[in-house]
Amino acid sequence: MSGVVSGFTVIFILVAVGFVLGRTGILGEHAHDVLSRLVFFVCTPALLFTSLVTSDLSVIFSSTLVIAGASAFAIGTLYVLVARTVLRRREIPELVIGALSSSYVNSVNLGLPIAIFVLDDASFIAPLLLFQILIYSPLALGVLDVTALERTSGTSALRDTLRLPLTNPIVIGGLIGVVVSVIGWHPPTAIVEPMKMLGNASVPAALLAFGMSLTGVPLFKKGESPRREVALATVLKMLVMPALVYVIARWGFGESGHTLFAQVVIAALPTAQNVLVYATRYRRGQVLARDTALLTTIVSIPVIAVIAWLLA
Repeated sequence: MSGVVSGFTVIFILVAVGFVLGRTGILGEHAHDVLSRLVFFVCTPALLFTSLVTSDLSVIFSSTLVIAGASAFAIGTLYVLVARTVLRRREIPELVIGALSSSYVNSVNLGLPIAIFVLDDASFIAPLLLFQILIYSPLALGVLDVTALERTSGTSALRDTLRLPLTNPIVIGGLIGVVVSVIGWHPPTAIVEPMKMLGNASVPAALLAFGMSLTGVPLFKKGESPRREVALATVLKMLVMPALVYVIARWGFGESGHTLFAQVVIAALPTAQNVLVYATRYRRGQVLARDTALLTTIVSIPVIAVIAWLLA
């Protein structure tokens, strides 16, 4: 329980600092957009590169990778089905952001502290990180590239679908990291150290940007916040996803004890701030991503505490 408290304290302090910066306007009126773009184009790709270069791929390609992928796709698909049929949402970019909000786990900003303080093993996060950056993000960003960005007249949608994700900096950083790890090359210190410095800025910068986004627009305000979509994404993320992972891990892979506990805790992590970064980048679904990230972060505290009480 002390680990849970420690992990969340780190998050809330940085978010609070970002809120103060946004509230006072010290960094200027465009600080949130600039910081979000810095995270998207520079810091996160560097973080993914350095993380994957030093990763043991035999540990990454494990049951955790399969469980994370199956549960994320299932929950994201469920969100889209319910949002389209029940909530009557038809805009594809907003549906993609909503699906990510309901299933994209905060594997870095909160996942690493929880893995270290609660699970005593940060390796549980590596497979999830790999799935999200090399499979889930490229698919979602590919759809957003095609549906949310204006294309040059005459350019085929198929060509955009294949080309644009490969020009995405986050995808590029992850792919390069995996390739370097697979071939066994150890980049020189002169290359790795600058990447580490930039990567280390990704987590605090994303949290500061999240805190800044909480200023200016009242949270969950009627008429501005898509409350039903936020509620749907929160329920799926914090209740349905951990329950689904428990079923898959226990009866699908026969896991028990600490491993089962770790799988469920990882699934109960809140929505990643990266979803807000993506939403800001494509200027679609920002309020949905922001409100869901905040609400799931708050709700995840008692949820993870209950999981620790039941399974630890």
